[in-house]
Amino acid sequence: MDCYTANWNPLGDSAFYRKYELYSMDWDLKEELRDCLVAAAPYGGPIALLRNPGRKEKPASARPVLEIYSASGVPLASLLWKSGPMVSLGWSAEEELLCVQEDGVVLVYGLHGDFRRHFSMGNEVLQNRVLDARIFHTEFGSGVAILTGAHRFTLSANVGDLKLRRMPEVPGLQSAPSCWTTMCQDRVAHILLAVGPDLYLLDHAACSAVTPPGLAPGVSSFLQMAVSFTYRHLALFTDTGYIWMGTASLKEKLCEFNCNIRAPPKQMVWCSRPRSKERAVVVAWERRLMVVGDAPEGIQFVLDEDSYLVPELDGVRIFSRSTHEFLHEVPVASEEIFKIASMAPGALLLEAQKEYEKESQKADEYLREIQELGQLPQAVQQCIEAAGHEHWPDMQKSLLRAASFGKCFLDRFPPDSFVRMCQDLRVLNAIRDYHIGIPLTYSQYKQLTIQVLLDRLVLRRLYPLAIQICEYLRLPEVQGVSRILAHWACYKVQQKDVSDEDVARAINQKLGDTPGVSYSDIAARAYGCGRTELAIKLLEYEPRSGEQVPLLLKMKRSKLALSKAIESGDTDLVFTVLLHLKNELNRGDFFMTLRNQPMALSLYRQFCKHQELETLKDLYNQDDNHQELGSFHVRASYAAEERIEGRVAALQTAADAFYKAKNEFAAKATEDQMRLLRLQRRLEDELGGRFLDLSVHDTVTTLILSGQNKRAEQLARDFRIPDKRLWWLKLTALADLEDWEEIEKFSKSKKSPIGYLPFVEICMKQHNKYEAKKYASRVGPEQKVKALLLVGDVAQAADVAIEHRNEAEMSLVLSHCTGATDGATADKIQRARAQAQKK
Repeated sequence: MDCYTANWNPLGDSAFYRKYELYSMDWDLKEELRDCLVAAAPYGGPIALLRNPGRKEKPASARPVLEIYSASGVPLASLLWKSGPMVSLGWSAEEELLCVQEDGVVLVYGLHGDFRRHFSMGNEVLQNRVLDARIFHTEFGSGVAILTGAHRFTLSANVGDLKLRRMPEVPGLQSAPSCWTTMCQDRVAHILLAVGPDLYLLDHAACSAVTPPGLAPGVSSFLQMAVSFTYRHLALFTDTGYIWMGTASLKEKLCEFNCNIRAPPKQMVWCSRPRSKERAVVVAWERRLMVVGDAPEGIQFVLDEDSYLVPELDGVRIFSRSTHEFLHEVPVASEEIFKIASMAPGALLLEAQKEYEKESQKADEYLREIQELGQLPQAVQQCIEAAGHEHWPDMQKSLLRAASFGKCFLDRFPPDSFVRMCQDLRVLNAIRDYHIGIPLTYSQYKQLTIQVLLDRLVLRRLYPLAIQICEYLRLPEVQGVSRILAHWACYKVQQKDVSDEDVARAINQKLGDTPGVSYSDIAARAYGCGRTELAIKLLEYEPRSGEQVPLLLKMKRSKLALSKAIESGDTDLVFTVLLHLKNELNRGDFFMTLRNQPMALSLYRQFCKHQELETLKDLYNQDDNHQELGSFHVRASYAAEERIEGRVAALQTAADAFYKAKNEFAAKATEDQMRLLRLQRRLEDELGGRFLDLSVHDTVTTLILSGQNKRAEQLARDFRIPDKRLWWLKLTALADLEDWEEIEKFSKSKKSPIGYLPFVEICMKQHNKYEAKKYASRVGPEQKVKALLLVGDVAQAADVAIEHRNEAEMSLVLSHCTGATDGATADKIQRARAQAQKK
C-alpha cells in the first residue's frame, strides 16, 4: 500500500492529487501540438488536430490536414482541409466537430470525418472576420461564441436551434481583449472579458463592469481565465503571477495563490471532483504543470513535451505526443483505505483479506477489530466505492475481493451495490481498452448514463461491443439491442461496394423480427444515400403498410405504393395514394391505373360522388358503364338543374343511357318522370300553386284538394294508377277537406274496390261517428264486427260475432267490453262460448 501511494501529491492538508497514465499514445504526430489547432471532447472523447493552420498561400500538397483520433491515439478519420482558413475547433455534446472559419461559417463534421451540415454566424461576422472563437456547453446544448475583427461578440447558445445574439458593445474597446471566456448563469450564456485591469460581463441586454472581491493590488492585466466544468467557479491569472479563485458570480473569493511566474500560461483549467470541498486549478506552461488551490504550496510536474489539457467532470486529462494521463483529486474512499497508517474500516478489511489469502491468523485479528467497532458494513461499502474509482483492473479486483470477503460475515448486507459495481467496472474496463479508447471514470460514467455511452459506441461503429454491453446489463431490447441493430443497419446501407440484394439479405438475417426495429427508417436512410432499389427491397420486410407507403410515394413509386395500400386494407391509406397519383399522373394514365385496381377504383368513385361529380361521369364514360351513367344523370338533373328544360334534357340523357344498358324499366320510369314534369309545369301555369317535384300520388291528391277531380282522374288514367290506389287517394283527400257530402256521392258512384271499412276508418279518424255509421252498415260480413267496434256499437258487434260463431271475433269484442256498461254483452258472449263448447 505504501508503494501504491507513491504518485500521490498533497495539496495542503486536506487533499491528495495523483496523475496516472491512461494510454501510451501511438499516433505518430509529425508536428508539435503547439503547431496545430487542437480540440478534445470531454468524457473521454475524441481528439481533433488541424495541421498547418493559418497558411493562406500554399501549394495543394501543403493543404492543412484535419485528423481525428480516439483518446488512445487510434486514427478515426483524416481529410484534406479544402475550405477557408480555420480559427477554432471544438466538439459538441453529441460529439460532432465544429470548425469555425475566418468568414464566420461553422462546418460540422461527424466522428469519422463525414460532413454533416454548415451554418453562418451572420453577415456582421462575415464582414469583420473572426478573431477568436469558443465552443461551449450548456444545459440547452452546445454553443458558439465569436469575437469579430470589430471587437464585438456574437453568440449562439445552441447550434442545434441556431439563434444568433449580438452582444452589447464594450465601451472604449479598441483592441482584442487580453483574455475572455463564456459562462452560463441562470440558464443564460454570458461572456466575461478582460481589458487591461478591468473585467466586463456581457449578457443579452447590457455590458457591466465587474470586480473580483479580494483581488491582490497591483494588477494591470488579466492574462488567462478559466471557468469550472459546471460553470460554478472562476479562476483569473494576473500579470503579477497571482491566481484568483472564486465563484463564477464574482461575489465570493475562495482563495488566491502566488505562483511566482508572470509569464502567461498556455492553458489554465479547473481540476475538482463532484462534492469535493477542495478546489484546485491546473496551470500549464511550455514545460511546467502546476496544481494550485487553497494551500501555501502547489504541486508541480515537469512536462517533457508539448501537452494539452482537457477539463473533465472530476479531473483533467493531459495528453502529449507520447502519453495520455489523468490528473485528479484522490477520492475520499481511496484516500481512507490507502493512505499511510490508515486505520479506516476499509483499510483493515483489505488487509484482512490479503492475510486470509496468505492463510495468516492476522486476518481474524483485523476482522475482529472491525466487528468490535461495528464498522464492517462501512468497510465493505468503502471497498466497493474505492474499486469504482480505480483505473487498473488488478486493484479493482483486490478491493472487490475484500468487499466480498467482508460480506460473508454480514447477515443482511444488500448485494445490489456490489453487483452493480461489478457490472459497471466490466463495462468501464471494456471501453477503456486501447482499441476502443474511451477512458471514462466511474463518476463520468454515472453522469453520462449508459444510454449516452451506447450512443457514443454506435457513433464509433463499435456495434458488437455495444450489443454485448446491452446483453450483459440486460437492458430492454427496444432501448438496447434493437436500437443498436437499427443503427448498424443504417450504416450498412451506406456501404456502396456491396450489392443491394446482399445488403438487404444481411440486414434481414441480422434483424429478423426484432421488436422496436423499423425497416422503413432503414429504407429511408438507404434512399437518402441514393440506393432506391435497396430501399424498396428493405420495405418488403416492413410489416406495417402505413410505414411503407409514405416512403414509396417519396421515392416516386406510386403504383407500388397503391398495391401496398390496397393489401393493407386501410382505406385512408388508399385515399392518400390515390390523391398523390392524381396529382402525379395525367388524367388518362391515372384512369388506366385505376382500371387495374378494382378496390381503388371503387374507393375513388365514392370519393368522386362527394367531391368531384364531373370526374365520376368521366369514369363511367371510360368504362362504358351506362347503368351508372344513367343514375348519375338522374341525380344531376335534380342536384344541378333548376330550369325544367335543363332537368328534362338531363333525364332524356339518362333514359338514353338506360336503354344502352338494356334496363327498359329504368328507361320507362325516367320517361314517365319527364312526362310528369311537363304536366306539372302545365298545371302550375294553368292552375297556379305548386306541383313541380311532387310524386304522381301527391299530384293527384293536390288536384283533388283543389277541386280538380276530373283532371285527377285523367292523370290517374294517363299514369295507370290502379283503381284501389285512386279510391284511397280520393277518400283521404276528401276527408281532409271534410267534404262528407262528396264522400257519400263518391261511395255511391260505383261499387267500392277497397270496400267500405276504409270509409269507416277515415271518418273515425276525423272524429265523425255519424258519418262513420252510414258506412258501417255497408261493410261486408267478414269486416262487420271490426266496423261496428270502430263506431262504438259493442252490443251489435257481439250479436254479429255470435251469429258468425267466430271465436276470434268474440274475443275481439270481449277486449272492447268495459266495466258495468258492457257487462251484459260480455255475459252474453260467454254464454254463447259455453254453448258452442258443449256442442
